[in-house]
Amino acid sequence: MLLAIDIGNTNLTLGLYSGDQPGPRWRLSTDHERMPDEYGLQFVGLLAHAGFSPQDLSGICMASVVPPITTNVIQACRQYLGHDPLVVDAGVKTGVRIRYEDPRAVGADRIVDAAAVRHFYGVPACVVDFGTATTFDAINAAGEYLGGAIAPGVHIAAEALFLRAAKLPRVDIRKPPSAIGRNTVHAMQSGLLFGYVGLVEGMVARFRKELGEDMKVIGTGGLAAAIAQETDVIQHIAPWLTLDGLRLIWEMNH
Repeated sequence: MLLAIDIGNTNLTLGLYSGDQPGPRWRLSTDHERMPDEYGLQFVGLLAHAGFSPQDLSGICMASVVPPITTNVIQACRQYLGHDPLVVDAGVKTGVRIRYEDPRAVGADRIVDAAAVRHFYGVPACVVDFGTATTFDAINAAGEYLGGAIAPGVHIAAEALFLRAAKLPRVDIRKPPSAIGRNTVHAMQSGLLFGYVGLVEGMVARFRKELGEDMKVIGTGGLAAAIAQETDVIQHIAPWLTLDGLRLIWEMNH
């Protein structure tokens, strides 16, 4: 059984795979203060809760965009799970040719997502990832990763409004009763949710002009479902896209 781990700036997600069949999946908050022993005990606890033990694992595949945490998680996997993870980095087969000017500057999760989209949905494609940042990744008809666009994430934008505007409160990201907010909370929710819907629609239209009319659009990340409910440009919602891609990359390298 394979354990896939994706370390992002906001969330750390894990999932088990038996062959190509997904098992339990978990989403944790990324904690920069957590020590290797804490990660290790948490991983063992999650496995036990699902009815498994470290001895059931055949390997671990990991992608990370948070280097300080990467080291701690590798140590936790080695000491508590009995495996050194395969970390997606230069030299690891992904099946994706990177056409970025500096391939080393591309986040591992974005390449893993490209591998998953190429396999499950087809190309050309645009992946919209609603994470700490809202990213748009372009994969051309040849399955090559071209690059993309990076915008502040919805939660970053909401927090910036709260911190930089004295009279604006901290709000939940949810759909308001109407686009025209009749109070401050609803006005902020409208600007954040519907504003990001407009961002997605505009960026997808621009990507489609460059990639072609047959471009697929896949949404992933925590707010993908909420945004997709307000627009028809997102054709597929894949909340565990990166974990599925890690499973594919593990198979390519073994």
